[in-house]
Amino acid sequence: MKKFLLFSFIGLLLSCSGVKKTQEALNSGNYQTAINKAVMNIAENKTKKSNQQYIILLEEGYKKNTERELQHIKFLKKEGNAANYEEIYNSYNRLQSIQERIRPLLPLYIQDEGRDANFTFKNYDDDLLAAKSELSDFLYSNATALLKDANYKTDYRKAYNDLNYLDEINPNYKDVASKINEAYQKGLDYIIVEMINNTDQIIPKRLEDELLNLNTYGLNSNWTEYHTNRIQNQLYDYQMEVSFQDINISPEQISEKQISKERQIKDGYTFVEDRNGNVVSDSLGNSIKVDKFKTVRCDFYQFTQFKSAQVTGVVSFIDLKKQQKVNQYPLSSQFVFEHVYANYDGDKRALDNELVSLLQLARVPFPSNEQMVYDAGEDLKNNLKNILNNQRFN
Repeated sequence: MKKFLLFSFIGLLLSCSGVKKTQEALNSGNYQTAINKAVMNIAENKTKKSNQQYIILLEEGYKKNTERELQHIKFLKKEGNAANYEEIYNSYNRLQSIQERIRPLLPLYIQDEGRDANFTFKNYDDDLLAAKSELSDFLYSNATALLKDANYKTDYRKAYNDLNYLDEINPNYKDVASKINEAYQKGLDYIIVEMINNTDQIIPKRLEDELLNLNTYGLNSNWTEYHTNRIQNQLYDYQMEVSFQDINISPEQISEKQISKERQIKDGYTFVEDRNGNVVSDSLGNSIKVDKFKTVRCDFYQFTQFKSAQVTGVVSFIDLKKQQKVNQYPLSSQFVFEHVYANYDGDKRALDNELVSLLQLARVPFPSNEQMVYDAGEDLKNNLKNILNNQRFN
């Protein structure tokens, strides 16, 4: 019973808090928020006594919101600015959307007043169609003018966005599909990619191929198109140069380290004898034995094979129209080959387990210079991916 009363009290507090916030939203003119809160609570249980206040607030919020939206539409129409068509269309959409959310809840009975809540609904279909028609004409006319008179790529992109919005609200309108494609193609920045080797080393062909496989970089810009092979008659806006400046490969090295180990190990056992030379027995009659120990020694020889490669370069972006560099990023990577093996002289029982495991390894062939450069390329690919995803041209 105590738990029931506690939960009831908490529920009452939450309900009062929700009503208070809804009332505050209504008083501050935030009618959409007030309507949303009221509808959400009423939809859970419209006959619940604690939801009565939400019905009253919804009735008031709906009336005030409708009056304000219609006054706003009236003003926008009176102003006569074609740029207002979108807001007029959105306002009618909001009015209709709110009606469609409230309609399934009806009737809503206000117990204290003994009446149904009053919601005056209107069919906005004709208004919406008229607003959509005016907005469609405006968007189409505006985008068409932009396509014709564009001076910058951003003009084509603005036309593209307007046409996509037009296609969203009014599919298959005139020749919008072809104009969307035209705006997109003209709004693109075309970038030709060149790889330059300023070193005295050979860049592995497969590393070149992987670096230039731009499909693997997950480029996140809708307005850039990279080409690794020039397309005839294509005008390029930018050039991206991946320039290798230096490749340093160390000599093949083998270093040796000697460790001497010594340890006492068990080496059989002897019987315990008394002072008369007789073997001593325990209480069960068994002869008492003690372990014998001996010292073993071992010289451990550890060999480390080492070779490293360091690749450095720069990625430059050049504006081909202005013939000037717009951005430059450093590019660097290092790869280290290291292999450890060992042998020994003496009794290997003197060695620790981690040293014994190295005895199972043997010398391996050093990787070629080409392989070292290729292996260093893994970091280069990651660096280049970050550069491409962060580069912005406009």
